[in-house]
Amino acid sequence: MGNFLSLVQNENMKIYRRLRTWIMLALVVLLPILFASIIAINENRFGPHTEAWSAASNLSFIYFLVSIFSVVIAADIVASEFTWGTIKLLLIRPWTRSKVLLSKLLAVLLFAIGISILFMIVTIAISQILFSSGPTATNMEQSNFGHFSLMIFYKFVDLLVISIFAFMISTVFRTSGLAIGLSMFLLLAGGILGAILNPVKYAWAKYLIFNNMDLSQYDMWASAGITAPSGMSLGFSATVLAVYVVIFLVIAWLVFKRRDVAA
Repeated sequence: MGNFLSLVQNENMKIYRRLRTWIMLALVVLLPILFASIIAINENRFGPHTEAWSAASNLSFIYFLVSIFSVVIAADIVASEFTWGTIKLLLIRPWTRSKVLLSKLLAVLLFAIGISILFMIVTIAISQILFSSGPTATNMEQSNFGHFSLMIFYKFVDLLVISIFAFMISTVFRTSGLAIGLSMFLLLAGGILGAILNPVKYAWAKYLIFNNMDLSQYDMWASAGITAPSGMSLGFSATVLAVYVVIFLVIAWLVFKRRDVAA
């Protein structure tokens, strides 16, 4: 177990010793501060004033960058080993290929969790500093925090699915560019594809991955009194996404286990 933890630590060191990682983390810190400051300055001049938790919700759009950064890490963590030729050195050590791949996956997940927590802390802190707190009742604060956390959690689920998809593409094709490109296409074009292949029109479309992403849509539909497409629910979409994640991981594992790296 200790050897495996050392392997995970080694993968984390590979991530955090690169300058681009610290640039990503710096942007996650600086951009919420920048946008919050611009909003606060404009409100001081023109009004009206925004409450802190509303400001935090408005700043949540920056989380899209967190998704992109996580995809970049996931797409590169396996492909870079083949690009640099270090995969041979990694596999001659006393670790099975399954453990090597698992350690890389855990490093990606830890990065995604860490950068998401960092984004939440910075966003909440800067919103509380620059904007009025609004109602100060404890139950109201808990409700606002719960709503914001749930919003970020829904976005994190999308991040998780897209990152594992990028991880799979990177492992199968050994190229980070293709993994990033396909992942960004799925992330950006998912809404368009969902509109074309609407589950209301095509019953089978409810099993497509992009129609089950953005779990927050169920909350929006419920608040608007809109009924979800037949057979779809929050639990259904979560199950479909879980199945896709398992498929992505199995494909990555099978290919990595059988890949010839002698050449």
